[in-house]
Amino acid sequence: MMLFLTQFHDEAELENQYELFCEQIENLEESDNAYIHDRVFDIISKLDVIDKEISEKTVDWEISRMAKVDLTILRLAYYEIKFDDDVPENVAINEAVEIAKIYGGDNSPSFVNGVLAKLVK
Repeated sequence: MMLFLTQFHDEAELENQYELFCEQIENLEESDNAYIHDRVFDIISKLDVIDKEISEKTVDWEISRMAKVDLTILRLAYYEIKFDDDVPENVAINEAVEIAKIYGGDNSPSFVNGVLAKLVK
């Protein structure tokens, strides 16, 4: 959710948005809060690199034309694949496709799967 919000808010507003996000979560442990915060803001700090890689692999699909849900899913999965040693590549891809089935449009799962397949080659 927080990663999705980056598409609607300036970077200066994101810390405030994060606080509002956390207020909605009941019984959020401090350790979980710290983990989520660190993860979200680490991804945000790498968005230029992540978006560049996604752009290079998507023919005729500029980032500005992508569905915001699909882009958010791609950003998270790419981050997990390239920057998170704790998440196996196949798990990141499978989870991204499953998330796309739930939150994306009819073509989202195949789009996400296709882009991620190109990114891991």
